[in-house]
Amino acid sequence: MSEKEKSNEDREEKSFSELLDESYKAPVKLKLGDKTAAIIFKISDEWVFLDLEGKSEGCLSKAELADENGDIAVSEGDTLEVFFLSEANGEMIFTTKVGKGSVDKAHLEDAYRNRIPVEGKVEKEIKGGFSVKLSGSVQAFCPYSQMGLRRVENAEQYVGVLCPFMITEFGEKGRNIVLSNRAILFEEQEKKKGVLKETLKEGSTVNGTVTSIRDFGAFIDIDGAEGLIPISEIGWGRVENISDYLSVGQKVEVEILKLDWENKKLSFSLKAKLPDPWESSGLKYNDGSIHPGKVSRLAKFGAFVTLEPGIDGLLHISRIGGGKRINHPGDVLKTGQAIAVKVEKLDMENKKISLIMDFDESAEDEKEIFENVKNNNDISAVNGKSSESFGTLGDILKSKLDKMKK
Repeated sequence: MSEKEKSNEDREEKSFSELLDESYKAPVKLKLGDKTAAIIFKISDEWVFLDLEGKSEGCLSKAELADENGDIAVSEGDTLEVFFLSEANGEMIFTTKVGKGSVDKAHLEDAYRNRIPVEGKVEKEIKGGFSVKLSGSVQAFCPYSQMGLRRVENAEQYVGVLCPFMITEFGEKGRNIVLSNRAILFEEQEKKKGVLKETLKEGSTVNGTVTSIRDFGAFIDIDGAEGLIPISEIGWGRVENISDYLSVGQKVEVEILKLDWENKKLSFSLKAKLPDPWESSGLKYNDGSIHPGKVSRLAKFGAFVTLEPGIDGLLHISRIGGGKRINHPGDVLKTGQAIAVKVEKLDMENKKISLIMDFDESAEDEKEIFENVKNNNDISAVNGKSSESFGTLGDILKSKLDKMKK
């Protein structure tokens, strides 16, 4: 044989060897409880046979995939996500989720040992939690503390619902089974958090759902991660009752203020996505303009007056007494009282407004206004959302302005 022929033969053998190596894949090595993808290659009367690549095969009970009428929604060639449940007589048995169809207690015990999810229907509320029916007639118990991620407020919402569970206790050969729905949800939440850590940034905008309301703020869920909107970030104005602005289940758009994953503290701002009233303040509150307002807070040095939600001005104590010296703003005004004020100075850069109660009219007119301000305790006040009505005081103010125009 010539050198050339020998060389061609070597290349052919090498090529054949490489092709053989490429076509061969080692059998898939799985541990009990592992999750993997498998292709359906045959469906029989009782079993669905799976191809796990690498010449590994397995099966799962056809009953798992059947609906109430016994029909299944998969066909040969489809891919399923399955858990390695057990091995019997050299055959690998898989499950999509223990509890579907007819599954015996031995499989439930396998699910317990290998931390494979089970599926059960909540039948009723009992002392300390819920009675849950698993596959067939297997009864189990889920404590209140293990149902959902948060405290159970309304037990009825779970009754009759099919839920995923993790078996936390398997005793007395299956006569004493304790479940946790929370463990499943927590695991799913942690996976979502891992994705969010890579994508979220402080200052970016996200959508969330209000999950609970407290005196200090509202908690929202943003696709698996929960954070707080502090009460100071609900709106531009002073918020007394968060429930006037938000409700559980409401969808909101917020800006991310802080992401502290290590300490599990995420904070958001709702008002950051609302128009800033100071941006248009220069058009409304120019020096010398007169406005109705509401006393929001009293201090030794003066009174803070809300002109609209998010915009407060300071009425210095020297501007309150109508020419008379007073010891405290509370001698004349009280929190929540509606008054008329004039802008002395607008500082847009620092977001400050200085106010006075001097209308530059005759002493008689000034005294009349001062007395009305002092005695006006039943006038409609700003409710935090609008400043439309100030009752009698508004009429007085309008009358004075009309006089000034004449």
